[in-house]
Amino acid sequence: MQHDEVIWSVINNGFCSFKAKTKIQSFCRNEYNVTGLCNRQSCPLANSRYATIKEINGVCYLYMKTIERAYSPAKLWERIKLPKNYENALDMIDKCLMYWPNFSIHKCKQRFTKITQYLIKMRKLKLKTNRKVLTSVNRKAENVDKKREEKALIAARIENAVENELLQRLQKGTAFESALNDEEINIEEGTMLGEIESDNEDIEFVADDDIDTSDISDMEDFSQKLTDDANDMVNEKLLPKLNVEFERETEIRSKRRLQDSH
Repeated sequence: MQHDEVIWSVINNGFCSFKAKTKIQSFCRNEYNVTGLCNRQSCPLANSRYATIKEINGVCYLYMKTIERAYSPAKLWERIKLPKNYENALDMIDKCLMYWPNFSIHKCKQRFTKITQYLIKMRKLKLKTNRKVLTSVNRKAENVDKKREEKALIAARIENAVENELLQRLQKGTAFESALNDEEINIEEGTMLGEIESDNEDIEFVADDDIDTSDISDMEDFSQKLTDDANDMVNEKLLPKLNVEFERETEIRSKRRLQDSH
């Protein structure tokens, strides 16, 4: 049998892992505690008949413990799902805890109202679209970003100034190049005309009667000189080779005669 008074005397005067002591009051960290306080009526371990309310994923449940199920810890707590309607849930609590002490009924209803209130607040916060999200600010990163922005602005100004200067120079250069091209075209036209006129002056047309017989004889003498010079050059190149070959033949013949004599 379970003795509630013995269990409470041990918990109250001794050690309890769920107890949290402060200077003013002691609190209980057990998930089944209906009030959160460490006292005789609120302790779920020292009461064989106990009821509480729990919220799991937005759904409220009524948990009840009786002395008849104390022999099986796996089936110690009976769980009943409460409806979403607040009034219907209170009526179900009254029906399930009809013969229970008034303290248990009142504390279960009080806990259920608190849970419903914070669930409603959670739903409202989720529906709000323009809610402000507070984020931490890194001052060092902000200062680095500001310096980079300033440097980028300075570089952009310099690039714009260089670009404008280049455009102005290009505009001036195109005008100067057009003038130079016109002058070059005029100079080329003048040179072409001068060359054509000079060519026309160098060319002369002569009739057959104007050619003298002395000129023809001079041309024949010049051609004869050219042929003679060519023959002399060929003879000069061939004569040394012939002399060398003749000397070799004479040496060979003399050697053969000597051999025959021996």
